[in-house]
Amino acid sequence: MAAACRFLACLLLVALPTSMVDGLGVNWGTMATHRLPPKTIAQLLQDNGIKKVKIFDADPSSMNVLAGTGIEVMIAIPNDMLATMNDYDAAKQWVKKNVTRYNFDGGVDIKYVAVGNEPFLKSYNDSFTNITFPALKNIQNALNEAGIGDVIKATVPLNADVYDSPASNPVPSAGEFRADIRDLMVQIVEFFGLNGAPFTVNIYPFLSLYGNSDFPIDFAFFDGTSAPVVDNGVAYTNVFDANFDTLVSALRKAGFGDLPIVVGEVGWPTDGDVNANVAMAERFFGGLLKHLAAKSGTPLRPNTEMQVYLFGLVDEDAKSVAPGNFERHWGLFTYDGRPKFAVDFSGQGQNGMPVGAKGVQYLPTRWCALNPAATDLGKLADNVNFACTYADCTALGGGCSCDALDASGKASYAFNAYFQAQSQNEESCYFQGLAMVTTQNNSQGSCNFTIQIASSAASTSRRARLVVLLLAIAAELLM
Repeated sequence: MAAACRFLACLLLVALPTSMVDGLGVNWGTMATHRLPPKTIAQLLQDNGIKKVKIFDADPSSMNVLAGTGIEVMIAIPNDMLATMNDYDAAKQWVKKNVTRYNFDGGVDIKYVAVGNEPFLKSYNDSFTNITFPALKNIQNALNEAGIGDVIKATVPLNADVYDSPASNPVPSAGEFRADIRDLMVQIVEFFGLNGAPFTVNIYPFLSLYGNSDFPIDFAFFDGTSAPVVDNGVAYTNVFDANFDTLVSALRKAGFGDLPIVVGEVGWPTDGDVNANVAMAERFFGGLLKHLAAKSGTPLRPNTEMQVYLFGLVDEDAKSVAPGNFERHWGLFTYDGRPKFAVDFSGQGQNGMPVGAKGVQYLPTRWCALNPAATDLGKLADNVNFACTYADCTALGGGCSCDALDASGKASYAFNAYFQAQSQNEESCYFQGLAMVTTQNNSQGSCNFTIQIASSAASTSRRARLVVLLLAIAAELLM
């Protein structure tokens, strides 16, 4: 009997979701042509023991499924709403509609309100520079007036480009806020300090590698490097810690060296670039999670439990590729909720495949492909370009998962991507007579010819369709 009980205990232990690194959460983005149903996402989070989530708006369909789950949530005000939030009455109404209404027993456990998303990016050319801080103040004051400001804090997720070290002394201890926004950053940091809010920063070691061919690849990971950055006798062996401590130094110079820091985004993409693949993503997350579980902190914040949101939960095929084709491949899970690689969310060396999404419904098992009988191939290039303007062909790039396809295979991939994005509408697999619908799966190796999700296909959000249209228009304007 005792042996049987021990066996049953083992079975129960295996069935339970893995424990999570303390302070760990995940980003849930929704920029997809066909979204997994929010209920499926909520179940995916719970099945994997994920207790914190960061979203990029306050969409009721997301909020409603998070109610009663006990999952801690960071909601957000998009950049295009910052100007509106400069009006205090508008800020109060937003808080009432998107925060207060969920603040009840069994409601949504909102922890933070993200005011904007990386609003001071250099590429935005100061579009949000003068309106972010007023919006931040209004939202926090509205939270305070509503009587919930002591438990719900307003913050601003910022890109790591808001601070740096001078080229003459590129070490973490020399970190300071960017010269063009230094005074503004000091004001924001002071406001965080007065209100007990954290500084939220997005750190991407992958982007350090992507933007610099001379960047030492091992420095992007956590398993040691032959060329550490030595700063006042301290050896930094990974860029994550070095970047984090550069921020700590900037905060110290601003007079707020102990301000709490939340890492709002950190991750590694699995496609869309030669350095974006499953093996490197698995290596990165494995090292990061082990590092976080150790609670060793960083040289300037030692023995610290770090608050970190992984980026991201699922792939998003409608994200802008302006930063790079990898943007659509940040997910720990595929577009349909299948785990891409083994992840140890506990950081204790217990690698295993995460629990995938359950009950996913797909469109019929059919694809669009180049018609082998097609003769007018002079039109092929234009039709492939059309398909890839309106659908996701980022896997076809050099060094990517579908790069090895021949010309016919790449044409079929492009045609199918468009066909699936259009919910398998018969007219979307014509391409001036060059394409045909087939039941033959042309997937090869790691190159997957997708079949899209059905549950969201019939009711794909108007916003997602608009995103695809706007991306297409933008692509036409850039041609």
